[in-house]
Amino acid sequence: MRLSDHPIEDGMTNKSHDDDVAFIKALAELLRANDLSELQVKREYGEDDSLNVRVSRQMTAAPVAAAMPVAAPAPMAAPVAPGAAAPAPLEGGDPAQDPNALTSPMVGTAYLQPEPGAASFVSTGDTVKEGQTVLIIEAMKTMNQIAAPRAGKVTRIFVEDGSPVEYGAPLMIIE
Repeated sequence: MRLSDHPIEDGMTNKSHDDDVAFIKALAELLRANDLSELQVKREYGEDDSLNVRVSRQMTAAPVAAAMPVAAPAPMAAPVAPGAAAPAPLEGGDPAQDPNALTSPMVGTAYLQPEPGAASFVSTGDTVKEGQTVLIIEAMKTMNQIAAPRAGKVTRIFVEDGSPVEYGAPLMIIE
């Protein structure tokens, strides 16, 4: 049933019907403008008079590219011979300059877990393998898995779940 075809109930004036239609149209605009899939509002007019509105729209999912592990560009450093000690972390200073820092390859929102309520990909003290997903960065509604560039131990995590990150920002230290 179209909104304009809705019958006016007893006791409601045409003016209040027009106000309700305007209110519902405003809700629909809020839904669209804020990219929401559903909005529900109850408007009380009196003891036995209310308007309960649920506005929803079908969201079409944009095609999502297969999630590919994305490794951050490794800092330029001299190659380390097998069995040699890993580079020592910087004391103080900018953590992004630490040779063991995993930095953000893009601007977006960092997520430390695959979905809300799930266990984190990694925690401080965990040992990771090269290529293992350590977090996700959402950019332009695409979830990008960020992989460990090398095997090692996670000694620090600089981002919080759901926090915005900039290109080149330090995400964690993997020694």
